[in-house]
This record gives sequence, C-alpha cells and structure tokens, in this order.
Amino acid sequence: MSSHRHADLGHTVAGSTGMNSVYTSAEGARILAQQYTALLDQWPVPAERIRVPTRQGETFVMAGGPKEAAPLILLHGSGANAAIWRDDVALWAQHFRVYAVDLIGEPGLSAPSRPALDSDAHAQWLDDVLEALAVRSAAFVGTSLGGWLALDYAIRRPERVDRLALRCPSGIGRQKMGVLAASVFLLPFGHRGRRTMLNLALGPAPSEATARERAFGEYVLLIHKHFRPRREKLPVFGDSALETLGMPMQVTLGGRDRLIDSHGTRRRLQQTAPHASVRFLPEAGHLLKNQAQPVLDFLLTTE
Repeated sequence: MSSHRHADLGHTVAGSTGMNSVYTSAEGARILAQQYTALLDQWPVPAERIRVPTRQGETFVMAGGPKEAAPLILLHGSGANAAIWRDDVALWAQHFRVYAVDLIGEPGLSAPSRPALDSDAHAQWLDDVLEALAVRSAAFVGTSLGGWLALDYAIRRPERVDRLALRCPSGIGRQKMGVLAASVFLLPFGHRGRRTMLNLALGPAPSEATARERAFGEYVLLIHKHFRPRREKLPVFGDSALETLGMPMQVTLGGRDRLIDSHGTRRRLQQTAPHASVRFLPEAGHLLKNQAQPVLDFLLTTE
C-alpha cells in the first residue's frame, strides 16, 4: 500500500554496519532490512517513505493520512521500528497526518547513532526531523523508549508538543532489570533462549494468535538474533521536570509489566502530573494491544 520516496535499502545497510554497529554482522543487518521492507510493503494505508537529514544521520519516516490534517508523530520502543504501528495507523490516519519515525540506533532504516540519553541530543534530533517534515508542533504517541523520548521532548520543547499519548513509558517509574539480567543467560541458547526472553519481557504469545501475529513474532525473534539492544538504564525524570508538563496527557500502563514499575509510574504521575489521564490495565504486560481507539478518542478530545 505504501509508495516509495528516498528509500534506499542498500544505503541503509551499508551505513549501519560500521565499527560501532548496532547489528551483530553486516549480513544480519541486511536480513533485517530486507524483512522490514517486506513488512512496510504491507502498510495498511497509502504512505510515503521519506528520508530526512539530521545531525545524527538520516532518519526514516513512514508518512500517511491527509496532508492537510494535524500532524501525529509516532515513536516506537527499543528493539523495534515503525512496523509496530501497523495495527493502529489505519484508524489514526483517517484523522491525522501520521508520521511513524524510525528511532536512531534501533533496528529500522534510520542511522545507527546512539547519542547520550542524559543530554539534549535526542531533542535536537527530533528538532531536525520536525523541521524537515515542516511540522511546527504535533501530538505524540510513544511506547516504552519512544515514550521516554516523547517525554524528554515535551519537557525540553513544550511548545512543540500539543498532546502526549504514552504506552508503558520509561523514565517515570523504576526500570526493572530482571529481564535484562536473564537475557545474559538466555540469549546463548539461540532461538529457544530468545523466545523465552521475549516471553519474560512481553508475555507469551496468545494461543489464539493469527498467522499474521505469529509471523510478526518470528520477525521480532529475528531482530533479537541480529541486533544489539541498548543495555544502559534509562534516565528517570525528576519531579520538577514532570511538573512542567502542562499539555494534555494520556498514559496507559500494564499492571503486569516486567520492564517498568507501572505502579510506581502511576503514583508519580498522580503526584507530579495530576491532570494526566492514567489508564491502568491490571492484567496487561508491557505489550499493550488493541489501544488504537482509546488513543484516538484522547487525541480527538477538545479541552
């Protein structure tokens, strides 16, 4: 469904496999880029594939929805790429000009750069992305690491963030390190170890999973075979920083999240951003499904 614009797969792979590569090998980078491009070919709405220049290197963006509509920026989590939005974007693109951004340093088609998280570098990178897209301000949807980046940007550039819709965002509650520690022991066991690690982190795949969902699960396992994820703890935002967040916020949390302390996240939001709408799903883990409509309802709310 998507149209091509400046999407040079060969250039991406070549530019992502240098000395400081986020991939385990050049061949692994090529395999992942090939599989990712095949997923993008199944994008559910007509979209442009755009490359924008930034101070951190090229950034890849899937852009769809009416060009005259209000902009919506999507920021995915660690060890992922824009493909995670495939089940959401069709609904959102009916109302917004949706920009699904591949984060730098992650297994998408953007540059492998990983500047320090405790600096202004990622905010400057997003400045460049928005400038290239001719977006003055936008609503942001972010999940996990993408939620952290959206929060960081909203704190540093509040005039550019109209609304925040966050799923299991990092940076508010304590980051749980148990799964990371377990990965050290599980990853050497190959495919079975990677599957066990992902089940620990995200919860087991539902027994009623569709063929499409199972295929995407295999792609996620392939990422963890060929990609080197971030290992550092994400900075936690201080109370004074969170208290500056005046824009409308929706935060959705899973009560059984094994990657972040969702209970602590809820408590801190109640203390520092009481205007935020916190949706707490007691039985959900870190991977939240079927959230497109609640997010859209929030994004369309007029206050």
